[in-house]
Amino acid sequence: PWDIVLCTSGTLISCENAVVVLIIFHNPSLRAPMFLLIGSLALADLLAGIGLIINFVFAYLLQSEATKLVTIGLIVASFSASVGSLLAITVDRYLSLYYALTYNSERTVTFTYVMLILLWGASICIGLLPVMGWNCLRDESTCSVIRPLTKNNAAVLSVSFLLMFALMLQLYIQICKIVMRHAHQIALQHHFLATSHYVTTRKGVSTLAIILGTFAACWMPFTLYSLIADYTYPSIYTYATLLPATYNSIINPVIYAFRNQEIQKALWLICCGCIPSNLSQRARSPSDV
Repeated sequence: PWDIVLCTSGTLISCENAVVVLIIFHNPSLRAPMFLLIGSLALADLLAGIGLIINFVFAYLLQSEATKLVTIGLIVASFSASVGSLLAITVDRYLSLYYALTYNSERTVTFTYVMLILLWGASICIGLLPVMGWNCLRDESTCSVIRPLTKNNAAVLSVSFLLMFALMLQLYIQICKIVMRHAHQIALQHHFLATSHYVTTRKGVSTLAIILGTFAACWMPFTLYSLIADYTYPSIYTYATLLPATYNSIINPVIYAFRNQEIQKALWLICCGCIPSNLSQRARSPSDV
């Protein structure tokens, strides 16, 4: 039953993120750094969903060590790229606020491509480790909670995640400060500090809290569990902590893509050939980060 749930989750992840990838790929207007990073996140989650489906198929139809290594490599690389893309989006949001006057320049595009190359290169290398020999197929005592990953491999991934989370937390704290300062300045200019500043600031803080809280709630249980557990622990604990991690790839398109005004417009054009008037006239506020 757990394998079926993971496969179902992978199917939903694949369908949802495929929509985002197609929207960004087929719209030349969505080529700004922000959309490139959202596309990277959607592609990583799409591959992760495909990896979960393939893992289910191979587990019951084509059982072999080679397919197991390739499948786990794809899943590890995809989820690593997903987390890396989330960090890259956080960095991009911070830079777009901190360097607001110079953000829309060629340097930003170049920096974005460099980030994408680095994060995908690192993710592919991590995914190739089990295939290249860093696995526990020959020595089961070194297995982690996810076979055939070794305990050392799982520990490196877990520590890397914790470091990324700490960096994201620090960046979002800085983003929150900038948003509050911008909202205060705008409110002073329009002479409605008491109400608007409070509402806008609260919305911005709430948005950031939802983003970071969702990320931590999905990934932290499995990260901490894989640090302390090994292959001798009951598999039900692995499934119970791994499943919420897959939910992050289901939630990501909702938070980062479908809430975006430009992607909403493109989605409306594809679905019904028009853009709602309330969407086309909506202005961007300091809390839209």
